[in-house]
Amino acid sequence: QVQLVESGGGLAQPGGSLRLSCAASGFTFSSYAMSWARQVPGKGLEWVSGIYSDGSETYYADSVKGRFTISRDNAKNTLDLQMNSLKPEDTALYLCAKALSSSWVSPSVYEYDYWGQGTQVTVSS
Repeated sequence: QVQLVESGGGLAQPGGSLRLSCAASGFTFSSYAMSWARQVPGKGLEWVSGIYSDGSETYYADSVKGRFTISRDNAKNTLDLQMNSLKPEDTALYLCAKALSSSWVSPSVYEYDYWGQGTQVTVSS
């Protein structure tokens, strides 16, 4: 079965960095686009970033553009999110998600069919 397991979250200071990773299994990882989204308690899921199956295209929400970098390693079935210049408003549960096709990255969280459990990121001094 499809499994997505996130890791790498934790506590960071404002201006600091964290690198999140998502380990995928149970499907042909290299055939699907992937995304990261985040959730704050009491609010809905917010799409953060997405990447095509071959890594040729990447997309970012305006709130993270220039600070976050998404990447993937199809040989290792992993998806990463490098987060720099972190802000307190980046505090959230970060989840990875499997897209429905190889080259469609949607900012709508309803267009993903599998999600991980998430890893908590807290940005605070």
